[in-house]
Amino acid sequence: MIHPAPTTVIDPRLARGTLREVVPETATKPGYVRITYPNSRYELHLRCEPDASLEPGKRIIGTIHARARRIDVVGTGGRYVEPVVGRPRRVQGMIVALETATSEIVVHAGVPIHCKPTDPRQKVTDFEVGQFVSFDVMDGASFKRAE
Repeated sequence: MIHPAPTTVIDPRLARGTLREVVPETATKPGYVRITYPNSRYELHLRCEPDASLEPGKRIIGTIHARARRIDVVGTGGRYVEPVVGRPRRVQGMIVALETATSEIVVHAGVPIHCKPTDPRQKVTDFEVGQFVSFDVMDGASFKRAE
């Protein structure tokens, strides 16, 4: 069970976390946010549109978006995002939703991640809810706040 337990039911496609820091962009690196997630040690570094209302220490709800090099259906293993601290590079988990309108699959890997296949041989309709998948994440994973 998530601690503290949520008092309201939210869409399982939404990620609920705590904003730790907003890191501004520099001349050589884009800006990003550091977000932690309940009941995990995850501290994901995700690109995010600048927003004056982003306040470190506050809870934040939204969607995590990533592009996958190739998505493989696997039979064993656990749900995870690698590395635990930093930008996501490898994800494994169960498909909880198919978003045909945006050409994304939603994978529960400890946190829900909306993933767009980039391999031209793969499309969202090739997958089914309930399948266990694994993939490498391309640079540029982002967070979009729920409205």
